[in-house]
Amino acid sequence: MATFTKFNCFTRDLGLGVHNLDTGALKIYLSNTAPDAAADSVKADLAEITNQNGYTAPVDVTGVWALSGSTGQLSGTDVTITATGAVGPFQYVVLYNDTPTSPADPLIGWWDYGSAITMANGETFVTDFGSTILTVG
Repeated sequence: MATFTKFNCFTRDLGLGVHNLDTGALKIYLSNTAPDAAADSVKADLAEITNQNGYTAPVDVTGVWALSGSTGQLSGTDVTITATGAVGPFQYVVLYNDTPTSPADPLIGWWDYGSAITMANGETFVTDFGSTILTVG
């Protein structure tokens, strides 16, 4: 299972009202560049792999924000990418909010798969978010 890590800017951006996790357009993209939790804050800061052969990003995860008492939980729809040729290499799946314009495309977090993945023609890659992407509270 991949490890999820928040970008430092996400906490700051929550406090500044940048994110509306209930209505924001949350999306993912694939990267083979190691994220920097302290330095990366918007999508333009972290390189994406080339869109080709069945990989077309950004991919909508249909984020759903639910509040129970003082705890909020973000969930999303699992995404399946099917290669129609070689895709990758990539090691990171990056989550960001496509709705805000200032800053544009603020980063939320990423999943590290531990080593680079290259998909061959016909192979699939599933981003399985489980029941919750992140919990705040």
